Amino acid sequence: MSGLKAPPARPYKGRSLVLALEDFTAVDIETTGLSPRYSAIIELGAVKFRAGRPVDEVSLLINPGFDIPPAITALTGITDDMLWTAPPLADVLPYYLDFLGGDVLLGHNVHFDVNFLYDKALSLGLAPVGNDFVDTMRLSRMLFPEHRHHRLCDLTERFGIVPDTAHRALADCYAAADCYAIMKTML
Repeated sequence: MSGLKAPPARPYKGRSLVLALEDFTAVDIETTGLSPRYSAIIELGAVKFRAGRPVDEVSLLINPGFDIPPAITALTGITDDMLWTAPPLADVLPYYLDFLGGDVLLGHNVHFDVNFLYDKALSLGLAPVGNDFVDTMRLSRMLFPEHRHHRLCDLTERFGIVPDTAHRALADCYAAADCYAIMKTML
């Protein structure tokens, strides 16, 4: 099996939980690609929930230092012009991680987000992201094994949720939290 590399070890990564929580922070990031090693974060979103209700939020655009691929612009609607005056990740990631604090993180396919945040934090000399997390995609697969697809758009459609936009960090935080509110009643 030459040519295949094992994914990077993340010894301080939090645990994936299956819990019905009222206090958590929903997270989502938008990136220029799928690899934390070769891709950049271009948007960070987070919504803090207490007693099941949103109490605070953060939404940050990030200048990756290069033009973003046209496919990413088509997917997210984020353009190079939007990022031109945005700060670099090194300037905003400490603030974002402070906002997350020690909360359990919630997101759809949140392993992706947590892995990116973990690796980027380390690359900037910050502490690794060790928050535990709840993945709405994992919950969907557990609760609806008969369904073929478990994308966030599949869940919002299944539950009759109309998100503000798709593939924008803050809107996806709220969409995942809305889906979670329904699914946690089924746990």
